[in-house]
Amino acid sequence: MATAKIKKGDKVVVLAGKDKGKTGEVVRSLPKENKVVVSGINVATRHIKPTQASPEGGKVTKEAPLHVSNVALADPKSGAATRVRFEERDGKKVRVAVKSGELING
Repeated sequence: MATAKIKKGDKVVVLAGKDKGKTGEVVRSLPKENKVVVSGINVATRHIKPTQASPEGGKVTKEAPLHVSNVALADPKSGAATRVRFEERDGKKVRVAVKSGELING
């Protein structure tokens, strides 16, 4: 299987959907489903029944997963969307931003 280009902790830019143009940090990566959960993006409201744990019940907002094709890594220099390239530096395989050539941490 190919190496994931977007990982947990990465800053990403949303390319499509209701939150197009917004940026956020990847909270969870779901590689088997090709999806990512981004903080503050694609927020959905869910109604929950009262339970022992939450006797009030009510509305809960949480981030829903986005398909990985709808997000792009934010360039470390400019913050704009960029593609990712893999290079070998000092004998290690690292991720590099195509736009600026900057090394992506992680």
